[in-house]
Amino acid sequence: MNIKHSEITIDPENPFENCKLDRKKYSQVLTGLINSYSEGFVLAINNKWGTGKTTFIKMWKQDLINNGYKTVYFNAWENDFENNPLVAIMGELKILTKKSADPEFKSILKKASILSKHLVPIVAQSIVDRYIDTKEIKDAIVDLSKGASDLFENDVNEYSAKKKGIKEFRTGLSHFIANNNDGKPLIFIIDELDRCRPNYAVSILEQIKHFFSIPDIIFVLSIDKEQLGNAICGVYGSDKIDSNEYLRRFIDIEYSIPEPENNVFHKYLYSYFGFDDFLEKNSRKQYRELASDKRSFLEISNILFSNNSITLRQQEKIFSHSRLAMRSFGDNMYLVPEIFLFLIYTKVINENYYNKIKSKTLSIPELQEEFYKIIKNKINEDTQRLLMWLEAYLVLFYTNYIHQDYRRNKIFERDATLNKNKLLVHSIINKSADDEFLSVFENIDNSRNSGNLDISHFTNRIDLTESIIN
Repeated sequence: MNIKHSEITIDPENPFENCKLDRKKYSQVLTGLINSYSEGFVLAINNKWGTGKTTFIKMWKQDLINNGYKTVYFNAWENDFENNPLVAIMGELKILTKKSADPEFKSILKKASILSKHLVPIVAQSIVDRYIDTKEIKDAIVDLSKGASDLFENDVNEYSAKKKGIKEFRTGLSHFIANNNDGKPLIFIIDELDRCRPNYAVSILEQIKHFFSIPDIIFVLSIDKEQLGNAICGVYGSDKIDSNEYLRRFIDIEYSIPEPENNVFHKYLYSYFGFDDFLEKNSRKQYRELASDKRSFLEISNILFSNNSITLRQQEKIFSHSRLAMRSFGDNMYLVPEIFLFLIYTKVINENYYNKIKSKTLSIPELQEEFYKIIKNKINEDTQRLLMWLEAYLVLFYTNYIHQDYRRNKIFERDATLNKNKLLVHSIINKSADDEFLSVFENIDNSRNSGNLDISHFTNRIDLTESIIN
């Protein structure tokens, strides 16, 4: 049994073979874009964190290689220990250098060193200003750092000379790429830009714009634009800066990978984590009340993971934790998949609500109001009945929990005059469906012995405080 979702294996011969989201077609769109505008541009692939961008990017990178493109993959987050992104970017380009082209690349590096002038004393000054109070010591340290940077400053001391150095760097780099890439543009992929230090992210953007705006090199930025925008505001010290307008200075084309079709990914996860090993066990299915648990689990999954309301990474986390927690249930124990999966879902996306349930701090109306906020965009004609069952389980098990025993008399009572049950709690899913809601409670009471369970039956196992059995 898998306890976590491993990184997908990328077959060099068929990069998208193991893609479960049918995303090869989007790579073909992007490759077509590169073929159409090969003179050089900046492409941003903008999707939320946790939506599978990195996996897609790596698959596409291999596909580009298979189609004759030279590519560089640079993880900005893993490399933001380097203060000057120019050093890291040139270091990645050097990997592609043929031995015969080494002198040409060294010439470009010399030009790059000119662009780094004053960086060392500036960094040193910022450090001593923060940590050292004595002016004489400050000046001494800065003087030493200036001495160390003299190798960069010998050739250029004036502004006009630096502008010339930028032009020469661009020209040299453009010739180098054109001479070493068989007539195709170099694809330089920068991933995790939104996760690295804000000032480092901004510095990368600035250097791409000023130093690398040349023909035959295409930068692909894999970003969460909203998070990157927050980083930009942080660097410039104002939340009033228009980060979208700022990013337009650097990004020529923006693309978002379409969301996968509903229910595709969670069905794959159901198989990957081996839920059938438990839910379909013969020793479990022999109990009539447990035999339909697989169907119930998949039905509630279809609802909870519809509308693309959570990321792929969150889905992985929910299914991984569900399978682990499921191991503490015996073959003859009630799982009640609707409430079991909903509570884990809630723990991941709204832990505050989950903790309030555990701490018994909610009234029944408050419990229902918070529940409604989570599932309101999932209610439709097809889902209403199952969601009412979920609501009923939640209300009943929470009522049992706060009263520490089976208390159906808090849910409905017998009306002796009318000789039928009278509902005391009304559905928030459909406030005009009292008869249907009452019928759900009566079904639980009459046909299933699970009605005496309380929330702790699930939360203790979800929180892994019960022993592993299976």
